[in-house]
Amino acid sequence: MRALVLIATILCVATQAARADDIEPAWRASALAMVPAGYVAGLAYRTEGSTGYLAIYPATSNDPKTPASVFAARQALVVTLTADATRAVSAELKPRAEPLPDDDDTDFAKLHAGLAARRASLPDGTEPCDLGAWSIDKDPNGLNVRAEPSVKARVLGTLPPPYRLKLGGAENTPDGGWLTEFRIIGFRDGWFLIEGARPPGKDYEDEKRYPRSAPRPYAGRGWVASNKVGANYANGYTRDGGLFQAPFVDAKWMPAQRELGGPIDGDGGPKRLLACSGHWGLVESHDGVRGWWRSLCSNQVTNCS
Repeated sequence: MRALVLIATILCVATQAARADDIEPAWRASALAMVPAGYVAGLAYRTEGSTGYLAIYPATSNDPKTPASVFAARQALVVTLTADATRAVSAELKPRAEPLPDDDDTDFAKLHAGLAARRASLPDGTEPCDLGAWSIDKDPNGLNVRAEPSVKARVLGTLPPPYRLKLGGAENTPDGGWLTEFRIIGFRDGWFLIEGARPPGKDYEDEKRYPRSAPRPYAGRGWVASNKVGANYANGYTRDGGLFQAPFVDAKWMPAQRELGGPIDGDGGPKRLLACSGHWGLVESHDGVRGWWRSLCSNQVTNCS
């Protein structure tokens, strides 16, 4: 899937970069006062004569209790402008029926359409996702994988804590040991639905020297608590250096920092992974900014560019 995302999205790099650098039209400043309560303004993505279109998303879009969905219907603030199109006169909240700049004509649209089609195969109420991630739980007994998104649900198996080969491990073994990796395929109520867990470090160690006695994770489908899961930023072909208030590239953009300082990019990961929708992850950066980043991965050796 990593390769698929890389190949499928490379054609939209120039488009996304150009959109991030666009200068906002003059009318946007006056239109901000007309944004309805409970919404946050993003980009002014189109101007047609005396009409402007402002992307807006619910203020709760980056709240882990009510995260936005990349599959949900979107709205826009349709703004009536002065004759010279420099100021807003009035505005009305309307559904966005026109082609969407982020996902109607790009490769991520196809990826998200595929995830939406698989919704029926997921438990009821599950938000479809596709992200690489790992367990950050250091409990020596392992992280419980449960049959339902509840601490009271039956335990199906466990994911091993960080693991280090006792003899002759790889030189690039992380200081804390190898983490157990898996795919996140869904989210619901503070829990991630996962599958395909791999033995910790097996993909990075010499196959001939990887011990048969190494811990084996539960590799089937099940639920893990979101506060026990981490990941690295991958290249989602959006604007580097910050996070989006909603899982769309025309949502409000907020600068955010890496763990050791400097704008976030495809190197390192967030402080916390909170929720997901499609190929987007709702995260908290190390300087406390909460927002969406497109594409997360579980590579423990190199960055995920």
